[in-house]
Amino acid sequence: MENNGHKFKQLFLSTLKLSACTFGGGYVIVPLMRKRFVDELHWIEEQEMLDFIAIAQSSPGAIAVNTSILVGYHVAGFAGAMLTVLGTVLPPLVIISVISLFYQAFRQNAIMNLVMAGMLCGVAAVIFDVVLNMAKTVLQQKRFLPVAVLISAFIAARFLHVNIIAIIFVCGGIGALDTLYAEKLRKAGHGK
Repeated sequence: MENNGHKFKQLFLSTLKLSACTFGGGYVIVPLMRKRFVDELHWIEEQEMLDFIAIAQSSPGAIAVNTSILVGYHVAGFAGAMLTVLGTVLPPLVIISVISLFYQAFRQNAIMNLVMAGMLCGVAAVIFDVVLNMAKTVLQQKRFLPVAVLISAFIAARFLHVNIIAIIFVCGGIGALDTLYAEKLRKAGHGK
C-alpha cells in the first residue's frame, strides 16, 4: 500500500510542478511530462508516450489534461488519472483566477507586455524542440508510412486548405488500417 501511496504522491506532485512551472500550453508541458515519466521515473516506454500524445492530441480537450489522464491511468489506474488531472489543472486555475482580478493592470503595463512577448519566443522554441524530438523517434522506426502521412497532412492543411477535421479522420483511418495490418503480420509470424 505504501508503494501505491508513493506513486500517487509522485504522480500528483510531478504534474503539479510541471503545470505550475510551464508557460505556453500543452505543447510545452507534454515534452516535460515525457522527460519526467519516461526518462526519469521509467514508468512509461517511449513508444507508449508517443501513443499517449497522439491519442491526447486527437481527443477533444486540452492536450496537457488528456495526456495527464492517460499517463495517470497507465501508471495507477482511475485514481492515478484523477490525481494527474488535479495536478495539471490546479495551477492554471489558481493563476488565471488571480490574474483575472488584476487583468486591467496587467493589460496596460508595457513591461508585462514585453515579458509576455519574450515568453512567446521561448514557447516557440520549446514547441520546435518537441517537433524535432518526436520526428526523430518516428524516423528511427525506419517506416515510410508515418513520414508520408505526416508530410501529406502538412501539405493538405497548409497549402491545400483541407479541413483539419477531414485530415484527422483520414489520418486516423490510415493509422487504424496500418495497425490492423501490422497485427495481422505479427499473428501470421507467430502462427508459423
